[in-house]
Amino acid sequence: MDLDEDILRAAKDLAEERSQSLGRVLSELARKGLQPFPQPLDARNGVPLLPRKPGARPVTSQTVKDLLESD
Repeated sequence: MDLDEDILRAAKDLAEERSQSLGRVLSELARKGLQPFPQPLDARNGVPLLPRKPGARPVTSQTVKDLLESD
């Protein structure tokens, strides 16, 4: 197996953090990467719309403006 150094380092770090073997971590990551997306995202004007939780308020441009001004 030929892995890029940055990928190998990240996987080793993750394995150490989780107290798992490198092989187990790589297998889990590969499985996740190979899973199809559960459903395609809707798009508006070519921009994907992210799903929101039921009951959550939508993020509007005014919400963003207010947050930016609060800093």
